[in-house]
Amino acid sequence: MCTSISLLAEDHYFGRNLDLEYSYNESVVITPQDYSFKFREVDDIDSHYAIIGMAFVVDNYPLYYEACNEKGLGMAGLNYPKAVYKEYDENKDNITPFEFIPWILSQCESVAQAMELIENINLVNINFSDELPLSPLHWMISDKNESIVVECEKKGLKVYKNKANVLTNAPSFDKQLFNLNNYRHLSSKTPENTFSESLELDTYSRGMGAMGLPGDLSSSSRFVRATFTLHNLIIGDSEEENVNQFFHTLESVSQTRGCCEVEPGKYEYTIYSSCINTDKGIYYYKTYYNSQINAVNMYNYDLTSDELAIYPLNEYPEINYQNSKKEEYMFN
Repeated sequence: MCTSISLLAEDHYFGRNLDLEYSYNESVVITPQDYSFKFREVDDIDSHYAIIGMAFVVDNYPLYYEACNEKGLGMAGLNYPKAVYKEYDENKDNITPFEFIPWILSQCESVAQAMELIENINLVNINFSDELPLSPLHWMISDKNESIVVECEKKGLKVYKNKANVLTNAPSFDKQLFNLNNYRHLSSKTPENTFSESLELDTYSRGMGAMGLPGDLSSSSRFVRATFTLHNLIIGDSEEENVNQFFHTLESVSQTRGCCEVEPGKYEYTIYSSCINTDKGIYYYKTYYNSQINAVNMYNYDLTSDELAIYPLNEYPEINYQNSKKEEYMFN
């Protein structure tokens, strides 16, 4: 289960939590302009927009979880159990789900352009390999002006406008959005007493305006909590402030290892959190074991290259020992 958000400050920020019980040793990957994207059922794309994001690289092919391109368009794939992929359709652009992010980000500058491509797309049921079958996914696509959600079900492809700028998992996005009606009373402000004019009821704590905000780890609750946090946060005056605000929003829906058992002895947790400044091409990330913010700048790599740039995640905990030698804190 995962959570993706889009935030517009002075720059546009896009990213997600990846919540799973296992890791594929994913890395931050830059795909430069002249890397040749191979597609199973459509023509290859040999020259395209450069892309940066998190990916599992197999046979020199980046299987992106989320990414943005040099034009500022971001896209993320999240688990969606209701996904149903289709058979080959000769009248459509037959794109496999693992090709969907490269197909869109290699060609489109905006959500509007992405929607034009999506009108003729067929998400075809072709596995990457026998060892790597398709995952059931839906996708969030965002630029600095708008966001959409793309879902592929039995009745076909659905595209939703996403003014919440949040995506989690099941149920379908339209139901997630409707569920927000149940929380329209929530506020960052101290609530007034509307219970009874004849009773003096005290505000015995700060934060009571958000009483009723769901705190569990289900995807529907995370959707509400992330949307409330995103739409109430204060935009900062600097890159550092806004990146931190973005990560704090993701932290409001992060998962601690041990709290969500998916099968005996296996627990889902937030493997990493990401924040991409899509205007500057900077990919920020944290991992479960290293809460330091790390960054990879797309423009510090030769974007005219034809070779992938792969940056393994910095997962070693880094602690700033301010007043003693590090060894004094080490446990035997």
